[in-house]
Amino acid sequence: MRRSTFIAALAGLSMFCHLAAAQDANPPIRLLVGFSAGGALDSVARAVADRLRVTLNQPVIVDNKPGAAQRLALSEIKRAKPDGLTLILANSSPFIIFPHVYKKLEFDPVKDFTPVAGVANFALCIAVGPKAPKGNLKELIAWAKANPQEAAYATSGAGQMGHFLGLMFSNISGTAFTHVPYKGGTPAMTDLVGGQIPMMIDTILEPMEMAKSGKIRIVAVPGDKRLEVLPDVPTIRESGFDLSAEGFVGIYGPPGLPRDKVERLDKALKEALASPELRNRIQQYAMSPAYASPEALAQRQAAGLAKWEAPIKASGFTAD
Repeated sequence: MRRSTFIAALAGLSMFCHLAAAQDANPPIRLLVGFSAGGALDSVARAVADRLRVTLNQPVIVDNKPGAAQRLALSEIKRAKPDGLTLILANSSPFIIFPHVYKKLEFDPVKDFTPVAGVANFALCIAVGPKAPKGNLKELIAWAKANPQEAAYATSGAGQMGHFLGLMFSNISGTAFTHVPYKGGTPAMTDLVGGQIPMMIDTILEPMEMAKSGKIRIVAVPGDKRLEVLPDVPTIRESGFDLSAEGFVGIYGPPGLPRDKVERLDKALKEALASPELRNRIQQYAMSPAYASPEALAQRQAAGLAKWEAPIKASGFTAD
């Protein structure tokens, strides 16, 4: 009788300890990415997740939800429970470009998300292939004005940042470049290298790799300063045109995410982004590590939303 009572007591104690340990363990965080695995944004998300596991002492799992240019993943975040366990790493287009493009957007970029922290900045570039003349940006413009039927630029898709940057560049340079949207950056790059189109405006990762092989040239970047990864390439402003544009990558949570949870995540992200290892991994994908507080991320989003409104509306482009 005593032995059975002792065994029962041990079993009860074991179950209690197991339950206590389960309650103490940190549940995993899902970090959504609105693109398929293997791309630049997905790779950055996995690098961030690896470091956050250390700074948070908590599992962080990257969950790919591709489709509709990140809108499917963002719609899921909008509906998620505000417990700090479901986040998204996204680029800036849905927050500063899409509200001016889509007639029926599934979310409000300000009301439906909680800024947690900025992670990185990314740049675009103007790249030219063998169809364009050799020379700098001014020589490209002179050629385009002399050959208006040939003056065109490719992008990875209509309604993206490169599309509207091209329109702004056309306007400020007084050159009627025709926009040619492709279904992704790879087919656009193929035609650029093959000489089917003279110019491409896109994020810098793929053009930078192709430029190393000498198949294309990058003639300008639209940032406020030259890029560390392309120190010999001038900015558009250096070339004599007052135009600047840069995108950002940030982490957001659902609406109504409590302040204490935001502060915990923000602190962990700030510590993570101070890691040389994480910074190097982000730079591998042609992005610049750039921590921003929740308030700074919200301010940058608001500034971008205001900046892109006029050129997008002037283009007359809309999408369903």
